[in-house]
Amino acid sequence: MISFYYITIEIYFKKIYNYIRSDMMIETPHIRCNKEDISDIVLMPGDPLRARFIAETYLEDYKLINEVRNMLAYTGFYKGKKITVFSSGMGLASMGIYCYELYKFFDVKYIIRIGSCGSNNPNIKLLDIVLSTSSYTETNFSYTFNSENVNEVTASNYLNNIILRKNNIIKQGKTACTLVFDPYMLDQNSYIKRLPKDIIASEMEAFALFYIAEKLNKEASCLLTVSDSIYDDKKISTLERQNNLKTMIEIALEACLEVK
Repeated sequence: MISFYYITIEIYFKKIYNYIRSDMMIETPHIRCNKEDISDIVLMPGDPLRARFIAETYLEDYKLINEVRNMLAYTGFYKGKKITVFSSGMGLASMGIYCYELYKFFDVKYIIRIGSCGSNNPNIKLLDIVLSTSSYTETNFSYTFNSENVNEVTASNYLNNIILRKNNIIKQGKTACTLVFDPYMLDQNSYIKRLPKDIIASEMEAFALFYIAEKLNKEASCLLTVSDSIYDDKKISTLERQNNLKTMIEIALEACLEVK
């Protein structure tokens, strides 16, 4: 009788514990973690392995907080500041999913995308670091998401000003956001001719990030390292790419320290 009583009590408390745990745990179609495990500021590389590299190289007391679909995310501390590094995957659709869920369900306030881009300007050289002031797209992302035709959206002035404050090596300007990796376009010249003349670089995620941030009253920025150029046939080495990506990552991390 006594053992039955204790077993009943144990089951009761397990139910309470599981209820509390389920209340703490948030599960969207693409993210599963405790809400408090995600910082209100997120660095967002496209590559899950780059997210792991950032955590292992720069963060203290970091832990893996998401691995749904192998979209790795880590939270740790950089110089005492809690920061989450969450991979977005490639393209507007993937970025749209992850930034929306982070902003909407996990109370993230700031996202800084860190990635690579192609140069569309002869003054933007291989391995330069570019800060997007606005993102232009030919796609119908805004129409599908919100039934409005928008082709350009600006980055967060607040985040951009923090990033620029101590970094005079950064080039800044309007970037293009494509659905197709531009070197693979069958008629890349026609695409380039269609673009506004003030485009300095091309990438594949920023428009979705900026647009959703604007609609949800959040802040978003995008730092890019130039990995190829229509004006340069040179191929950069893996080591060169890695070193310059580290410079970009460190700029983003230092900016996080100033975000309030």
